Amino acid sequence: MQSNRLNKLFLVVICFSFCASVSAQSDHILWYKQAADYFEESLVLGNGKMGATVFGGVDSDKIYLNDITLWSGEPVNANMNPEAYKNLPAIREALKNENYKLAEELNKKIQGKNSESFAPLGTLNIDNHHTGKATNYYRELDISKAISKVSYEIDGVKFTREYFVSAPDQIMVIRLTSSKKGALNFDINSNSLLKFKMEAKDNVLSMNGVAPIHENPGYQVVPTFLLEKERGTRFTTLIKIKNTDGTITSSTSSLGLKDATEALIYVSIATSFNGFDKNPATKGLNDKAIALDNLNKAFSKSFDKLKQSHIADYQKFYNRVTLNLGKTEAPNLPTDERLLRYADGKEDKNLEILYFQYGRYLLISSSRTMGVPANLQGLWNPYLNPPWSSNYTMNINLEENYWLAEITNLSEMHLPLLSFIKNLSVTGKVTAKTFYGVDEGWAAAHNSDIWAMTNPVGVFGKEEPMWACWPMAGAWLSTHIWEHYAFTQDKDYLKNEGYELMKGAAQFCLKWLVEDQNGNLITSPSTSPENQYITPDGFIGATIYGGTADLAMIRECFDKTIKASKVLNVDAEFRTKLETALSKLHPYQIGKKGNLQEWYFDWNDKDPKHRHQSQLFGLFPGDHITPLKTPELASASRRTLEIKGDETTGWSKGWRINLWARLWDGNRSYKMFRELLRYVDPDKKKTEKPRRGGGTYPNLFDAHPPFQIDGNFGGAAAVAEMLVQSNESEIRLLPALPDAWESGSVKGICARGGFEISMEWNAKTLKKVTVFSKNGGKTTLISGDKNKAITLKKGQRIEIIW
Repeated sequence: MQSNRLNKLFLVVICFSFCASVSAQSDHILWYKQAADYFEESLVLGNGKMGATVFGGVDSDKIYLNDITLWSGEPVNANMNPEAYKNLPAIREALKNENYKLAEELNKKIQGKNSESFAPLGTLNIDNHHTGKATNYYRELDISKAISKVSYEIDGVKFTREYFVSAPDQIMVIRLTSSKKGALNFDINSNSLLKFKMEAKDNVLSMNGVAPIHENPGYQVVPTFLLEKERGTRFTTLIKIKNTDGTITSSTSSLGLKDATEALIYVSIATSFNGFDKNPATKGLNDKAIALDNLNKAFSKSFDKLKQSHIADYQKFYNRVTLNLGKTEAPNLPTDERLLRYADGKEDKNLEILYFQYGRYLLISSSRTMGVPANLQGLWNPYLNPPWSSNYTMNINLEENYWLAEITNLSEMHLPLLSFIKNLSVTGKVTAKTFYGVDEGWAAAHNSDIWAMTNPVGVFGKEEPMWACWPMAGAWLSTHIWEHYAFTQDKDYLKNEGYELMKGAAQFCLKWLVEDQNGNLITSPSTSPENQYITPDGFIGATIYGGTADLAMIRECFDKTIKASKVLNVDAEFRTKLETALSKLHPYQIGKKGNLQEWYFDWNDKDPKHRHQSQLFGLFPGDHITPLKTPELASASRRTLEIKGDETTGWSKGWRINLWARLWDGNRSYKMFRELLRYVDPDKKKTEKPRRGGGTYPNLFDAHPPFQIDGNFGGAAAVAEMLVQSNESEIRLLPALPDAWESGSVKGICARGGFEISMEWNAKTLKKVTVFSKNGGKTTLISGDKNKAITLKKGQRIEIIW
């Protein structure tokens, strides 16, 4: 009797626990009650090279496929405008004479071609032979496992699909099941917006095609690419079904399965891309052989084995960081409904955690191919003519993609960008000489692509200098190399590869600087990314000298290169040159409105609320402006942000949240973080009152709009920045903690100096911190008005009750 009572109680406890776990809203699962109709509702998967965009339809399931190495074009001719630099004296003379209109026109002579485009590989369609109406539809993406699922019922039969893209096996796997024996009937076909051929042979559906060749002027695809021969990147898609019962069928362009209960679909893709400097048609990889080899190896493995190795590989990165933001009362709702509820000002701490971890998920999923970093859309692009070519925009967007890499414990995901910088340094040497007349170091400009293009864009004088003429990408990108060292303390990388890249960027800047009338060093010509000034006589332009953003990036570049040379104990003479130049740079100016001036003179902006805030580079991502070290400049930065306001595009809001965090204003950061998660309708969805503007789409993609992934990455980085800030000698804990996150805990956030931080807080006060040292070293922990100096050996962990 007593035993039965205990058993019943035990069952009640189990049921209660299970029900509680089901009803509590998730911090790692996106889920929906309906299939996706639009790209911005789909769920994305990726292994850092292959991307899949899953719609989860009932009658027909559409899956967009991408390969991060499939781009238009071929290796760039860096020497495309060999005498462009000869226009510089005339531009500088016009600026010296304050003739900004003439300088603006002449600046167009320092332009080259535009970037190539990230190409859509194709679409996989699974057409299900259903006859009834679906009920109990459910679709999810579990970002803790990088697995998506769909389930529904038709006439009492439950159908399920499970999808993942494996990095260890370089394969996409889809498992389809039915609860009734023999109820599974479907056909598979595939197509592409590119030139391709389909064939079904030996139960394998193959698609072979080629990416376009075009210069892409004005971001428009020229259809004549279809006529090109022996040029362009080749691609192969192979699809094969593994069945336990039923019959596999095929036609000339499709595969199918009849009367089955369970089936696996294996999808293997490859391209001929073989490096930024090799012709993919004549010196390319054998995409057909690679795709077939990956397919055959994976096909011999069971679903469970493939799934286990996929999860193990993914979780070794994902599981490094956990975040808890305290008690939540939010109900368990589908993700689109959660966003709408949150946009109404309701509390949902687990949605905030989900958004943070989703950023990490996207980086793991899109940045694991050396030399090919995550692009404007990460790895997921369905368009032949994607927004802004889905390229590498290097006046903010590419860099913002990687702000979260080191701090959120994903250092390995930073490597594709660092290796890309090495590629840029090769073409960038030619660009420095031919476009800027600088014979030392390397330079890069506003846009790039898989071919490591570094020239200033603008179609040889046809486009506006406000965005086309900007040579500071090398200076900005070089700081990522130092960041990687600062977080990892990997001296071998710094010595063998990183330092020379930093030095090359600094060498260019050193030669690019000229003296102004006061004997200070400035850049001339100069622009401030995508913004325009108004002169006192009413001229609206972009070309000037001594732009604040240029000098901020050069300050950061010189400072970090000096530090690197000291760490390695090399180049003392060059270091002295940098230190001298650093002391002579035209100083920051505070304008009449109390703002940090963007221009050399205290001129008004054409758009005072402009989305770029490049003059604040020294506050974030740089670190030479801080509330303690430079209080006047920090105060002027705050005023600049107040003038700009909080309403802006997705990626810009992500940047501003980080800037407010660096000003230690947690509540302002949090206000904007909430706005970043404002629900935005899919671009093509027609509703009576469409919700548009910057924010977040139903699938948590960032709305610039349109979709740009940098907002996701910038927003995730900002969460970490609110919790931990560091430099080479100190770590600030909870520096910008908002009131809304009164209690919580975090595990695995990284700090400069090679430290890993876990901590707990309550009533907005740090209670306990654990510090792990990867390489040994000393630092000072600071939280509130308390600080503690610590020294740790390599691999040592210390716990401190605060």
